[in-house]
Amino acid sequence: MQTKNKMLDDISKLMTNAMGVAQGAKDEADNAFKSMIDRWLADRDFVTREEFDAVRAMAQKAREENQALKARLDALEAK
Repeated sequence: MQTKNKMLDDISKLMTNAMGVAQGAKDEADNAFKSMIDRWLADRDFVTREEFDAVRAMAQKAREENQALKARLDALEAK
């Protein structure tokens, strides 16, 4: 036979609430840390991987266009 113990019920509810509060505090700390890191990186003019890849692609395209123009100029000068 199992009996309900009010004190154990209250302790269980208290622990459940405490875990919820702890999870909320962890989430808030994570968000604050991420925000702090983002600000620190922005202050140092670091770029994201996406920005770096976009500029690298633009540079590669410019290099290819320069090579094509050089080849065209060499062909015109050879005439």
